[in-house]
Amino acid sequence: MCGICGKLELGDDAPPVSVETLRQMLAPIGHRGPDDEGMYRSGPIGLGHKRLKIIDLNTGKQPICNEDGSIWVVYNGEVYNYKELTSYLLQKGHRFRTATDTEVIVHLYEEFGADCVKQLRGMFSFALWDDKNKTLLLARDRVGIKPLYYCHTAKSLLFASEIKAILADSSVQAEVDPALLDRFVTYFYTPGEQTLFKNIHKLEPGCYLSVKNGQVKITKYWDLTFDKVARTFDEAVEELEHLLARTIRDHMISDVPVGVLLSGGVDSSGVLSFAVDNTDKPISTFTIGFDSGCTDERPYARLAADAFGARNYELTITARDFWSLLPKYIWHMEEPVCEPPAIALYCVSKLAREYVTVLLSGEGGDEAFAGYQSYRNFFWLEKIKRGLGPLAGPVGRLIAGSTSMNGASRYRRYGPLMRTPLENYYYSHSSTPYNFFNSHYSELYTGDFLATVQKSSRAESSQRCFAEVKGLDPLDQMLYVDTKTWLPDDLLIKADKMTMANSVELRVPLLDHQILEFAASLPPRYKLKNTSTKHILKKALSKRLPPEILYRKKTGFPVPYATWLGNDLRKEVSEILLDEATLSRGYFRRDTVERMICAPSGHDYSKELFSLVTLELWHREFLEKKIVCTS
Repeated sequence: MCGICGKLELGDDAPPVSVETLRQMLAPIGHRGPDDEGMYRSGPIGLGHKRLKIIDLNTGKQPICNEDGSIWVVYNGEVYNYKELTSYLLQKGHRFRTATDTEVIVHLYEEFGADCVKQLRGMFSFALWDDKNKTLLLARDRVGIKPLYYCHTAKSLLFASEIKAILADSSVQAEVDPALLDRFVTYFYTPGEQTLFKNIHKLEPGCYLSVKNGQVKITKYWDLTFDKVARTFDEAVEELEHLLARTIRDHMISDVPVGVLLSGGVDSSGVLSFAVDNTDKPISTFTIGFDSGCTDERPYARLAADAFGARNYELTITARDFWSLLPKYIWHMEEPVCEPPAIALYCVSKLAREYVTVLLSGEGGDEAFAGYQSYRNFFWLEKIKRGLGPLAGPVGRLIAGSTSMNGASRYRRYGPLMRTPLENYYYSHSSTPYNFFNSHYSELYTGDFLATVQKSSRAESSQRCFAEVKGLDPLDQMLYVDTKTWLPDDLLIKADKMTMANSVELRVPLLDHQILEFAASLPPRYKLKNTSTKHILKKALSKRLPPEILYRKKTGFPVPYATWLGNDLRKEVSEILLDEATLSRGYFRRDTVERMICAPSGHDYSKELFSLVTLELWHREFLEKKIVCTS
């Protein structure tokens, strides 16, 4: 795992890229690769690399080139099928100087050109320079496990694993794109290729970008399809068992110690159960807990660790720990993202770094196999709507006007959705149609800022995804939207940046593209059965996991930030959000913000408040002071 960066000067009279430029870009991402540093410069191109040693500890230094030095690559990630690819390339006559997976890429490029990315199974982002053809190729893995940003100006194209490296170049200014602020408060992150930084973009998952003769072209090389494969449920369970065993075996490849992030839930415990099959050494597991205010997952983690002979390490954090780490969270995340669990992940990965360099995680099981309650709720809502036909509207009005009699009031929020198409209310898993920002849209912004916001485009990212899967089952539509938005732009950004902040490589075997493709080929009833979520995954793990874990109620990553923000940290939240400097930005109405802060019991606006806090601290960190390496 590493950090990459670089710059391509454009134009016939393009100046050479200086060593100093590359050093400035590498400095803020030193945490991604503390073990080594390398550069390549040739005329208008400069490539930089920070290395975290995982595979081929002695000869895997980057940048790496082909036999004649005409193709150079800097690479971040792991290619899990690199041994098979190496055998294939050796048969083709290629000569290898290292035993690292990185060298596979330059030789694959010689064979397949840009389509080399289709041969790779793993997580990656890389930059490749073809000196003979004066072509730059940037590529990102299918799902977006590893990040890659770029900035295209009239004179150059800059790229890096993190935005900080791009901002380190004096030609790039940190400016907010006001048009994207509304998208942030809609989703609680910024989906799609744009970022809140003006002119800085994400290379989207499953895409590569090529630059030749000053022309920039982006090509999509992979997408998730939901073509169904005929198989019985039992056949599908057996296939999934074999797929999980092979995938997690491949994810164990490493020349340094491997551990597991363990919550005691189905996904992480399942990963652990397969991981122990592929080592003769005790595996270390890492779990986090909180001092108050939420379900404690540590007993379940201990149960799982004991069941598989793992050494479990635990950490407890408090409200004060949480608040004190906010600046570090903002600096490493680089964009505002409403992910309080990210701070807990930072803490537990810091603990893990004392014992291991690689961590396996259960991330992705919910997105692949429909594990969230929102999937179940909206799936059945859409089924009911289809069954009611023209009666859906009147029934919706009846539900919306229901009282507390017989407990009906808790269903009132679904009333308006009975007459609203799925694509108009489902933004992503993290953003519900009835959160405060979306249900009180006109009350949020100041009059001046509201006039600049285009409400019709606020859900553009998810609606563009819905257009790709129009006519599919509602569950497949939601899973596709989340795979293209919430997964890469929230969940995986958090996972990468919080672990790399501590020089730890996080691997997510349940997001191997072959597992995602398998899950997408299943009928929805294999994933959701009545009120049960992740039905087939639980069945595939039923012989491996203790029943207390297999059938426990899902809790997610239960960080008690709602309790903390509403009690221990209420004063701090008020001081930031009602500060004159914050209000002078002109985005949000003071009375609306006060209303959320002072809301009575029973009105939980913690997610909205945390998102506003991160947005303000992001402004202060990135727009109002020089970026320095604080990792």
